[in-house]
Amino acid sequence: MKKIVLTGGGTAGHVTPNIALFPSLQETGYQIHYIGSYDGIEKRLIEDYKISYYGISTGKFRRYFALKNFTDPLRVIKGYAEARKILKQIRPNVVFSKGGFVSVPVVRAAHSLGIPCIIHESDMTPGLANKLCIPVADKVCCNFPETLKMLPGKKAVLTGSPIRAELRQGNRIAALDLCGFTANKPVIMVIGGSLGAASINKVVREALPKLLEDFQVVHICGKEKIDNLLLSVPGYKQFEYVKAELKDLFALADLVISRAGANAICELLALKKPNVLIPLSSKSSRGDQILNAHSFESQGFSLVIDEDDLIDSVLVEKVHELYFSRQIYIDAMGKSDQLGSIQTIMKLINEAAAHTVS
Repeated sequence: MKKIVLTGGGTAGHVTPNIALFPSLQETGYQIHYIGSYDGIEKRLIEDYKISYYGISTGKFRRYFALKNFTDPLRVIKGYAEARKILKQIRPNVVFSKGGFVSVPVVRAAHSLGIPCIIHESDMTPGLANKLCIPVADKVCCNFPETLKMLPGKKAVLTGSPIRAELRQGNRIAALDLCGFTANKPVIMVIGGSLGAASINKVVREALPKLLEDFQVVHICGKEKIDNLLLSVPGYKQFEYVKAELKDLFALADLVISRAGANAICELLALKKPNVLIPLSSKSSRGDQILNAHSFESQGFSLVIDEDDLIDSVLVEKVHELYFSRQIYIDAMGKSDQLGSIQTIMKLINEAAAHTVS
């Protein structure tokens, strides 16, 4: 039986694309193993899938001064030794990495053992962890056409991000019942990431009187971010977090207002959902969401509001503009080269595995 080790962690965005590959890997006959951190989010997410999980020591690579800069390198060295031991035990045909700092010792250890490595970069510009892995990777998958010119030419492949198949299997009727909505009025879904987005929540609620004239709004607002004063507003439904219901809410949504994390917007692309993106500002991040959003805008997939320009009147204007030209965005998404990511990545995995013997 062919064996594969998947790695990636630190955030859900470094794990869910790996999970999206599970069905195709299993159908193709791979025995799947996962290497993550001892107690990171990846461990909790993988537990549901009965996949062999191995924890290793990991440390963060920082570009700024912090006391942990003196101790984390020792954790990374320990993680490298642990990953090497685990890989020698499993003897996989190939390693696939979705990134995050836990992936660095795994990919480096795999390379030292002659195991082919395929890595995936979600954002337009490679993060530090993937920059450390690119030199030893056999192939580097990416989500954006602009990223190709930043990667070694013979390694770079535009794949898009693997999307969980169940997201395409939502039930619109079930979502209408869940939200208490009518079937004859369009629906906006607002989603700000797993923790919610305070600035988006605030402006959406300020814009509600205008939005609810023409739309119903389902708002995934984040843990402890529900506004109790708005619980009984007709046409407005709040959730702190959704899991199994997400596919149904996607089926219900005519438009989506979202942050611009790479995996989130790749889901919107795969589902062909017209969207308004409000990227996290450069004051709060390395600016990757801004680049992601404007790439999607330039390809005709999204409308973008920069967070500094975010006020209720602008949001209402952009939502109406998007709704009345929504078919143009759906058609553009349907022509994207970033669709079919699982098939493209599986082809790369199979080609790499064919050159090794367990």
